[in-house]
Amino acid sequence: MIGWRLQVDKPLTLNMTGKFVSPSPDWMHMSRELADYELIVQTWGTLYLADEAGRHALQEGDFLLMPPGTGHYGYRGSDCSFYWLHFAAPEQTPCRAESGKADPGCIVIPSAGTLGNADKIVVMMKQLQDSVRNYQDQTLNNYLATGILCELYHQTCRSGSKPKLKQLQLYNDIVDYIRWHRFEPLKVTQIAARFGYNAKYLSHLFAEIAGVTLKQFMMQQKMEAASYLLTDTNQTVKQIAMQLGYSDSQHFMKAFKQATNLTPTHFRNAAASRLLYYV
Repeated sequence: MIGWRLQVDKPLTLNMTGKFVSPSPDWMHMSRELADYELIVQTWGTLYLADEAGRHALQEGDFLLMPPGTGHYGYRGSDCSFYWLHFAAPEQTPCRAESGKADPGCIVIPSAGTLGNADKIVVMMKQLQDSVRNYQDQTLNNYLATGILCELYHQTCRSGSKPKLKQLQLYNDIVDYIRWHRFEPLKVTQIAARFGYNAKYLSHLFAEIAGVTLKQFMMQQKMEAASYLLTDTNQTVKQIAMQLGYSDSQHFMKAFKQATNLTPTHFRNAAASRLLYYV
């Protein structure tokens, strides 16, 4: 797949960022030409946006990366919300490249696709917006924005030998199952029984493809869901714990602190300032 090559041995330059929520179901994106790069991460609904590559219908978890000079416009009413990020790559000319493993100091991001873990990107963009609002430190904001692009790169690029089609399909089915049921108290043995495989074999296969054990991935997904709920909803810690399948909030708080080194309350306070309609 073709993507955009970015040199990141030095931080990119953040220009603007925010979250957008359409004011009505028939809202359409304005027609304009970009002066810098724009990254869009869809969080809800469908965004109907056309650019020089064609028409896009971005749905939850999809992303779009457009380079400077791209003309784009809405071609249909869009009832949706998305996070967006405008950034510049000083002294770099927009360059198309084959996406995949890149050279040291550089990343190649597909022009469009679906994120493997959209919640994590949203949490990082929320933290960036908190920094923009509270610190007004351009250097810090540049590094946070660059970190988001690097995370996106790693989510869309898997290095190493490719698994067999059957193994990859099983892996994808397991990933989808865990994400769909991450609010429940899942166990490795339960997943193995669901897919009709030995738990040890399934854990080994998963680790070979994902680079983390099945148990670790399950915990990551639960903690990523917790991070998203803490930063993008007003639910209490107790409500979030119950939604994630924990029998009591103390057990949840202990698990969250082990995973992030922060209590849920401290994590929420560290990212308490979303930039809404900052366009």
